[in-house]
Amino acid sequence: MKILVGYAGSTQGDQNTIDVAKKHATAFNASLIIVSSMESVTDKNMDDMVQIENHLAYIKETMAKEGIACETHILVRGMTPGEDLVEYAIDKKIDEIIIGIEKKSKVGKLLFGSNAQYIILNAPCPVLCVK
Repeated sequence: MKILVGYAGSTQGDQNTIDVAKKHATAFNASLIIVSSMESVTDKNMDDMVQIENHLAYIKETMAKEGIACETHILVRGMTPGEDLVEYAIDKKIDEIIIGIEKKSKVGKLLFGSNAQYIILNAPCPVLCVK
């Protein structure tokens, strides 16, 4: 089984998502593919990309110590993160996607963000949303 984990950065939501993914990987003897998506890389967001690379390397090392198969990727393919993760899931024949969501306002609590909504509606497999 292959589980795709959407990773946005180093937020608490990402940590919660990683924790749930770890439990699923252990329970289902699955491998994790942790993916961060950026539409483009410019001088402005290069520091963000380096920071995400470092976080992903740390997560991969931690998973290896716990005996969980894990690979990490940063995708820069000119798509929105939602489109990118769905396309990646189709290409790699992913069995489950785990993404983090945030509650922002009373109205925002009723709706997911546009990337999460796109993933939920278009994914080729079950999607688990973690808050």
